[in-house]
Amino acid sequence: MANLAHAAERKAVSLVLDGLVRHLSGENREKRQDSYLKLVDLAQKFLKETPAEKFDAVRANIKDPNNRWFRMIDDILDHTDPHVAKMIILNLGYEAFLRGTRMIRENRKKYNCNIPWLILFDPTQACNMYCVGCWSGTYGHKSNLTFEEMDKIVTEGKELGVYLYMMTGGEPMVRKKDILRLMEKHNDCMFAAYSNSTLIDQDLCDQIKRLGNLIFMLSVEGNETTNDERRGEGHYQAVMDAMDLLRKNGIPYGTSICYTRQNLDAVTDPKFLQMLSDKGAHFGFYFHYMPVGKNAVPELMPTVEQRRDMIKRIRDFRSPDCPIEFFPMDFQNDGEYVGGCIAGGRNYFHINANGDAEPCVFIHYSDSNIRDNTVLEMLQNPLFMLYHEGQPFNRNHLRPCPMLENPEILPKMVKEAGAHQTNLEAPEEADELCAKNKAYAEEWKKVADEEWANETHKKPSYENYAPEKVAHPELAAFQHADDVKSAANE
Repeated sequence: MANLAHAAERKAVSLVLDGLVRHLSGENREKRQDSYLKLVDLAQKFLKETPAEKFDAVRANIKDPNNRWFRMIDDILDHTDPHVAKMIILNLGYEAFLRGTRMIRENRKKYNCNIPWLILFDPTQACNMYCVGCWSGTYGHKSNLTFEEMDKIVTEGKELGVYLYMMTGGEPMVRKKDILRLMEKHNDCMFAAYSNSTLIDQDLCDQIKRLGNLIFMLSVEGNETTNDERRGEGHYQAVMDAMDLLRKNGIPYGTSICYTRQNLDAVTDPKFLQMLSDKGAHFGFYFHYMPVGKNAVPELMPTVEQRRDMIKRIRDFRSPDCPIEFFPMDFQNDGEYVGGCIAGGRNYFHINANGDAEPCVFIHYSDSNIRDNTVLEMLQNPLFMLYHEGQPFNRNHLRPCPMLENPEILPKMVKEAGAHQTNLEAPEEADELCAKNKAYAEEWKKVADEEWANETHKKPSYENYAPEKVAHPELAAFQHADDVKSAANE
């Protein structure tokens, strides 16, 4: 009965989207607003616990012809293949955001553990590039997930409500044949690939247009000089060519930008973001360089003042006054908007190419493997349960990470869980990794606490924290004090 109800519900949503697709261009374009409003009505039926005023605010933005973000959405739709547009909204909007969120929240209560909203996995460790400071380029073809293992991840994830799957590596498109096969089998899911762009060609675009359920996050780091200094000569032009090809074929894409001490000005230059927007990239993630692995280059880490400045820059770019139609997200500094650390299955976790379940793509320790465990069993194993019981690791969400900003925490969890390190190329124990971050953490604490104290914080309606549990008592005093401060600010 549940499957029949799901099929009927998906069909009803599909019919609404057929109307939206008809309004993508030409004389019907002005009717697109009606489809937007129908989608908001649908979302409100699914997310009944969300305050009605939030939906009313979205409706007001839809009706405002000068709203920056709906102008951006319009531009994306204007340049997106109709079938691709429908599949993205159907799979990412309906399956992942609406139906998936409802299932995930129910399963978090049922199983009393973290259930993620997305799963990140590595089809392969292999990469055709050797970027400075990256652990992946030196791995070689040592490990790959088989098609059957990737299929298992998605099949079992869907049973828990997970309908969004991101792929990294290595370079995921080294395995494009199996990825396309996976997309076709699970055509009700949305896939995203973090890619260096070099293997994107017309044949791949043709396959994506046929299936409709893959987008790319392209790695690029500022101008040609700053990009190629770290990623190799000719890479910048390869990204530009891939952007043009994807735009020509109506396939949306975003960016993945690693910001370092050396490139921060280049990757936040308004001219750079305007170029991305003009090319058709209207969204992207910024990732603070993380000194993971023995081959890491800690000198690439942004200074604390650069990171403080990054907070202001990103939020300025997202303000209504910014004319650039590009929405940047900062993995490290946007913790407040996602409740702190999202790893360990709270909102996502990582499965590497050897099958190891890691709390985060930057945390290379594991106590379970997809070859021996189900997805649910991995989420219930000791390491992930310590994440579940310990999150948030810091009530100052500018200091969310148990490795980078709270380096005393990760080694304790790894030891208590009996987890092993998973970096096959350059083994690094948790104590060794976190020791590199102690000085940075102390320096950033002073800046982050000052920034946090000067901001007003609102407690979200849904946080997904374990009730009344603190895995690490040494955090309790700080957490309680910050709760009091946040309440006073409200």
